[in-house]
Amino acid sequence: MQICTPQAAVGVPENATISAVFVFGDSIVDTGNNNNLITLVKSNFPPYGRDFMGGKPTGRFSNGRIPSDIFAQQLGIKELLPAFLDPNLQLQDLIGGVNFASAGAGFDPLTSELVFVMPMSKQLRLFDEYKTKLKSFIGEERVNSTVANGLYIVSAGSDDIVNTYFHTPTRIFQYNLSSYTELLVRSASSFLQELHAKGARRIGVFSLSPLGCIPSQRTLAGGIERRCTEDYNQMVRLFNSKLSSELRRLNGAFPHARMTLLDTYGPLLDVMKNPRSYGFEISDRGCCGSGLIEAGFMCNQWNLLTCSNVSGYVFWDSYHPTENVYRILVQGLLGKLLVDLYS
Repeated sequence: MQICTPQAAVGVPENATISAVFVFGDSIVDTGNNNNLITLVKSNFPPYGRDFMGGKPTGRFSNGRIPSDIFAQQLGIKELLPAFLDPNLQLQDLIGGVNFASAGAGFDPLTSELVFVMPMSKQLRLFDEYKTKLKSFIGEERVNSTVANGLYIVSAGSDDIVNTYFHTPTRIFQYNLSSYTELLVRSASSFLQELHAKGARRIGVFSLSPLGCIPSQRTLAGGIERRCTEDYNQMVRLFNSKLSSELRRLNGAFPHARMTLLDTYGPLLDVMKNPRSYGFEISDRGCCGSGLIEAGFMCNQWNLLTCSNVSGYVFWDSYHPTENVYRILVQGLLGKLLVDLYS
């Protein structure tokens, strides 16, 4: 077993080399790339980061660490996965991987355009920039090895469904649920094939979670009783199923690469339905503000309704889970990820 640091919290399969962690996608995994963009999709202000390194808001959409950090930490690569666009990033910070994700991005290019964030295509271009910068520091041979032996994590699609499809008058009149999920899967497949062409060989792709049950969508589409919205969940399940099939096809097309779907739908739904089994109390609203609708700029230090004890909550804001929930999800996903990609 070869790994960058000896503090790995999970057993990595024998003969596996994980040189770095690279992350692409949306707000579930963005560690601060949006901070200097001209967009409303930001979280680099209190109370975000309330439990992060002494209460430091960094652009992570949670109270603390998010999956990007937790994967890198659990694998013993590094404690935090830095945002590539962080102006304070040093060359040595590039070793072990970085984060290219942009909160608000989606597989549908229109999704990123609507909120002025980095599309997935731009994130791929940043990966090229990363390789060029790292090459100047450690040389081409070591860069090629880092890229070939990196673990790649992709999380996108939530904003396509929640924002672009259901809440803007753009795609919903052009596509039904089935045809829009097909568009998303085609876009996801193109992204993964481009990532493969740039050297990625081990890729884990997050499935979509039960978006119809997250607090904001209960509020917006769940009626007076704020029930889970079955239309949303049906669309999510359809997308997840089609994406799983496409990953199997890509694995056949690229025999020297492995891609796997990381199921977040079932585990997060179970946490939402049975919060007490996991040590939580409240799963139908977030800690921040009223917890019914606030996320991003509406979740701010002047919102006096924010809870004092986040440990009882499944969600930090109305869209994003707490660090404790992310830890439960990553811990559950990591074993399967390593088996699927490295055994």
